[in-house]
This record gives sequence, structure tokens and C-alpha cells, in this order.
Amino acid sequence: MSSESGRGSNQRLQGKVAIVTGGASGIGESVARLFADHGARMVVIVDIQDDLGNKVAESIGVHRCTFVHCDVTDENQVKTTVESTVQKFSQLDVMFSNAGILSSSQQTVLDLDVSKLDRLFAINVRGMALCVKHAARAMVEGRVRGSIVCTASVVARHGGKAHTDYVMSKHAVLGLVRSASMQLGEYGIRVNTVSPNGVATPLTCKAFGMDAGEAEKLFESFAHLKGVAPKTRHVADAVLYLACDESEFVTGADLAVDGGFVGA
Repeated sequence: MSSESGRGSNQRLQGKVAIVTGGASGIGESVARLFADHGARMVVIVDIQDDLGNKVAESIGVHRCTFVHCDVTDENQVKTTVESTVQKFSQLDVMFSNAGILSSSQQTVLDLDVSKLDRLFAINVRGMALCVKHAARAMVEGRVRGSIVCTASVVARHGGKAHTDYVMSKHAVLGLVRSASMQLGEYGIRVNTVSPNGVATPLTCKAFGMDAGEAEKLFESFAHLKGVAPKTRHVADAVLYLACDESEFVTGADLAVDGGFVGA
């Protein structure tokens, strides 16, 4: 990336305040650590995994990172989390809306369990929309030309033979971001998605019944780009780019981090 306008390689988020949902593990944890490494004044980790979230925040450093318990399906909790962040740290520059879950079963159309679909949509769609809504409101009120990044997925570009509810939810995320980017552009707020393929996180390893090494080999086999095992840091690098000023003219984009899985 360019270092124009005095942007140091390790200062791409210098002085900025960021919220990272689902930040206690996996992609969210990697992003929280990278944001802090790149000069963020404060990274607020949001999750329901209290022990993990506090441990990650402590390991990053209390002067750069804090943990807040928040269930993203509860609008009052999301609103309070955003408002308290602004009250404590004066502004909100970056929202990485990342909290999400996988299908708890194969979920084909013929066997669709609506109760499971509702639970997944509550987190993956409702929670995502609430984070975008309240982050955007804080940015508009604070006159911050902020960046909102949402985690979508490569499955948002095509259908699937199973996990119908998850595929549907990630299509909804793209729709949310495309609409929000058009509506918030007049305020200078950018809204984008990052779309990973499979990455060996605690969530995916549990879902596939594999350890991290086995999952990495499986997910690498999906990619057309060989010789690189997909890791959370690859996704974190993409999120950092979309969050920082180097992407200041990028909005409404879906950045695939998939080793060419979709595009090739």
C-alpha cells in the first residue's frame, strides 16, 4: 500500500477509535490486534464471550484496547455500546461488524428449520444491521468521515447445496452494505464488505470437526491460488485496508479474500 501524505506503515489508523464485534476470537481477534498495531487510539472489542474478550483486551493492553459485553441482536445493547464508546473516547471512526454464526445443520430448502433460521438471522442480519445503524448515527452526529466494514462471505456471490440459511444471511449483508453505502456517502461515511472463504477459526473448526491444521488444508484446497494456507491475518489485512484512509475513495465494495475461489 502507498504511504502518501505521511502515512507510516504502522500508523494507518493513527488516533482512530474502532469497535470490533465478534472480537474475542477468530477473525475479529486478528483485526483487533492489527488495528492496535497500526496506531488505533482505542479498540473496543464487543462479544458475548466475556473471558476470552477480556483476555484478548488485556493482552493487547488496557491503554489501547477494552472489552464490552454486548449481544448484537439486542438493539439497546448495541446502542449503549456505541454511545458509551463515543462518550469515553470522543468519537467513533471505524466499525468492524463481524459477529456471526454458522448454520447449526445442513439446512437444505426441503428440510429448512425456521427456528434455526430465525436464530441465525438474528445474529448475522439483524445484528449486522443494528451495528451499521448505530455506528452510522454516531458518525453522522460526530461529523466523522468514518468507515464501516461488514463481514460477508464468498457464499454471498452464489448459491449452495446446503446451509441455506447462512447463504441467505450473507446475501442480506451485501444488500445492507450496498444500500448503506449509497445512503451514507453524502456524510463521507464509507461502507464495505470483506468476503472470506473458509478460514480456520474456532467457530469453523468446531463446525467441521477439525483442528486448525486440518481446516487450513481443507480451505486451501478450495482456492485456485496454491501454496498459501488461508489464515485470519489475510482477512484482517483486507479489513485494515478498508478501514484506513488508503481506501478513502472505496465504498460499496465487496473485497474477496478467497484465493480466487469466486473470480477464477
